[in-house]
Amino acid sequence: MTPSLESAPNIEKLTLPHLAAYAGLFLASLAAATVLPFQSEVVLFGMLMAEHYQVWLLVFVASLGNILGSGVNWLLGRLITRFEGRPWFPVKRERLARAEDWYHRYGRWSLLMSWVPIIGDPLTIVAGVLREPLPIFLALVSVAKLGRYIPVAAVAQQWL
Repeated sequence: MTPSLESAPNIEKLTLPHLAAYAGLFLASLAAATVLPFQSEVVLFGMLMAEHYQVWLLVFVASLGNILGSGVNWLLGRLITRFEGRPWFPVKRERLARAEDWYHRYGRWSLLMSWVPIIGDPLTIVAGVLREPLPIFLALVSVAKLGRYIPVAAVAQQWL
């Protein structure tokens, strides 16, 4: 007799409410990586504590949303400089120059700090302004974002 999915342990049925919850986590994580003030760790932690979801899938969805949100910042950085000098441009040249100097001083490895609140989002925008190659950007940001959510999962699951 072959076992059915209903009797298989630790197999989550992806019902519509579950899919909506994962989509909400994805959107919260994406928003948290942009310049919007949002904390996706709270959403992830709450879902982890609910124990209705696969831990690895929650970490994956949160990381993917956050990585793509940083990709949005990178793209904004690539596009924003063509508007520099216009009266409505949101960043003064001096401030942009300071950010560029900082990025040049610490290099692409500073993208490993892209998970840090307040400095991470502008850092990913500056990487776009300075035309950091997308594959390198995504690799470094992926490591940083996984490094952001794995400890949240570890605390929620009492692995530490």
